[in-house]
Amino acid sequence: MNKITRDSLLTLEDYAKVRSQKRSEVMTHKKARKVPLGSHITLIFEDDITIRYQIQEMLLVERIFQENEITHELDTYLPLIPDGTNWKATMMIEYPDPAERAAQLAKMVGIEDKVWVKIDDYPPVYAIADEDLDRENTEKTSSVHFLRFELSHDMIRALHQHGNLSIGVDHPAYRAVIETVDEQIRTSLTNDLIDQ
Repeated sequence: MNKITRDSLLTLEDYAKVRSQKRSEVMTHKKARKVPLGSHITLIFEDDITIRYQIQEMLLVERIFQENEITHELDTYLPLIPDGTNWKATMMIEYPDPAERAAQLAKMVGIEDKVWVKIDDYPPVYAIADEDLDRENTEKTSSVHFLRFELSHDMIRALHQHGNLSIGVDHPAYRAVIETVDEQIRTSLTNDLIDQ
């Protein structure tokens, strides 16, 4: 699934020339990959387009041009691209007021493990969160988490046959459910999956 290689990245100069256009394209693309869960949690399902954009932005903003630093960025971001049997998402917990955000994050410890996807009548698949990262402590959770949803072949086949997709979060401090995900989003996410 991954189409991003070191040789496929634009130089800083070349990327700067097309940055505005790329930003517009990626923002449009993300609309079909963004799922709000209630008023304060958003999932952005990543793919090679969103991650390529993130890498190019990091290289440009940080003025990264040395080979070892570019390799580090690739090593950091490439694991966030789905591999055909899963979805990978960035989960953002957003409260505009800093005091309220701190209070809510303290109540939401463990919420990243309570986010799920459900296809048709198959059991819900709960996220595998923050692999290789420690993003919370016993006092509060992080406002950003990285999630992976590993799907069975039967679930993938059901999605390719237009099965229903539900997404939710089931935590004592925060609950939200989308019983039927918007068709444009469902189609975009299904395109990440290989039906074998």
